[in-house]
Amino acid sequence: MARALYIHWPFCLAKCPYCDFNSHVRAAADIGDWETALLADMRHEASNGTTEESLASIFFGGGTPSLMPPALVARLLTEVEALWGFDPEIEITLEANPSSVEAANFAALATAGVNRVSLGVQSLRDEVLRFLGRLHDVGEAFQAIETAQSHFDRVSIDLIYARPDQTAEQWAGELGEALSLGTDHLSLYQLTIEPATRFATDVRRGVFTPLDDDHAADLFAVTRDMTTSAGLPAYEVSNHARPGQESRHNLTYWRYQDYVGIGPGAHGRRGNAATVRHKKPENFLAAVASTGHGIAEERSLERHEQASEALLMGLRLAEGIDLTGLARRFDVEQPRLIDDAKLALYRDLGLMWSGEGRIGVTPQGMPLLDALLGEVVREELVTP
Repeated sequence: MARALYIHWPFCLAKCPYCDFNSHVRAAADIGDWETALLADMRHEASNGTTEESLASIFFGGGTPSLMPPALVARLLTEVEALWGFDPEIEITLEANPSSVEAANFAALATAGVNRVSLGVQSLRDEVLRFLGRLHDVGEAFQAIETAQSHFDRVSIDLIYARPDQTAEQWAGELGEALSLGTDHLSLYQLTIEPATRFATDVRRGVFTPLDDDHAADLFAVTRDMTTSAGLPAYEVSNHARPGQESRHNLTYWRYQDYVGIGPGAHGRRGNAATVRHKKPENFLAAVASTGHGIAEERSLERHEQASEALLMGLRLAEGIDLTGLARRFDVEQPRLIDDAKLALYRDLGLMWSGEGRIGVTPQGMPLLDALLGEVVREELVTP
């Protein structure tokens, strides 16, 4: 059953122009109302048969969860432990922005139980931070990283690359600086222009032109080479870590294990069912007040759908996926999962690998992951 819990805090001080996450800017949030609602939402999940195993990971995402009062984080974690219990090696991650105001809460958050922080640094160049709409500067980022390393066992930083006009040399310099900071985990994302964001409008109006695919692929190769040489190889398309420092929470998703999601817009997968909460904060609060939970939709997942999701998630990982075990788990015949002819073709081209019942995508194939998935995963499995 569920081994991971996701808690969504939907509020930000400003909406970043590239962001399509469920984040909202509000003048104020009644912390008492949010404590009551989040506690009720998690109690509903705990009463729904998700407490057979203790939790291995908890993730506070957003939005900007480092804006949560540490006392609220502590209260939620106390209730979570009472409801589910904690694995002795539990990972408790909180996403944070590297502003001086939020970094000032790191000591209290560590006391509350957070033992891993993911810092949304995004760039080590001030002009890029301004372009990305970030509210911190590089000096604050360096200070926040140092402060985080003094309070948390594990620290990860996020960076965005493949930005307009960015060269391989520029990215290599910036990434080298990031690698020198001594964190054991890096999430390195190529800038993606998402629909319904301000950047999508800017591109449509000709304000800037995204980096073309060929140059983005060059930067991807630089990323792989430098992180591998530094001892932080890619274990997923965009995530790099020293061995043993991988995000246990995200591995729950990519390995298609059960997890509970609470808070506005949170998704969950547990007991062969998919759940999604109301996205708008006010609607979420109203739903909890009227029904005792924030679920907007809950539906059963057919076995073919679960198998498809497991394939699409698992093939993001360098470790690949146990195809034999997957077929057995979802009672789907293995030939219905993968087009063997296409797999053989891309294996011969060096883009995929297979052996001992497992398949995966090679480092050379990872830049083409979406296209490979569309070719290799059986169409009838995805859309029966």
